Amino acid sequence: MKHRIKLRKLSRTSAHRRALFRNQVTSLIEHERIETTVAKAKELRRIADKLITTAKQGTLRAHRAVDGYVQTKMARRKLFVELAPRFMGRPGGYTRVLRTRLRRGDCAPMAVIELSETDNSILTAEQLVQREARKSKYRRNPELTPPSLANALD
Repeated sequence: MKHRIKLRKLSRTSAHRRALFRNQVTSLIEHERIETTVAKAKELRRIADKLITTAKQGTLRAHRAVDGYVQTKMARRKLFVELAPRFMGRPGGYTRVLRTRLRRGDCAPMAVIELSETDNSILTAEQLVQREARKSKYRRNPELTPPSLANALD
């Protein structure tokens, strides 16, 4: 049973896991895109979204909370000066996880995690337009349900 399990352990101690995610979230903020395994990307998405939401507040408390997690001064500055204003109108979902390949050697599923509103996405312009068209189709007609949800309801 998976009751009351909040996060993946990833076969690491709690200190190792915290250090791993501090490093990854710092790299994600600095480069706006990193490649990692799918399991790590899903956990990293939770942490990064919470940090960006905290940074959007812009208070002293928010600065201190972010300072305790993000490692470099450059990344902290970028989070408050560039990313927080960029995502001010967005209520959540600041990152996206895109599955890419299987890693050679251990066949681990790999993914790219990137910030949603970035100029240099790995998605082509055509793919981004198709995604927006799919989303807007269901926004205009609320009685329509996405195909994946319609199959689940049948």
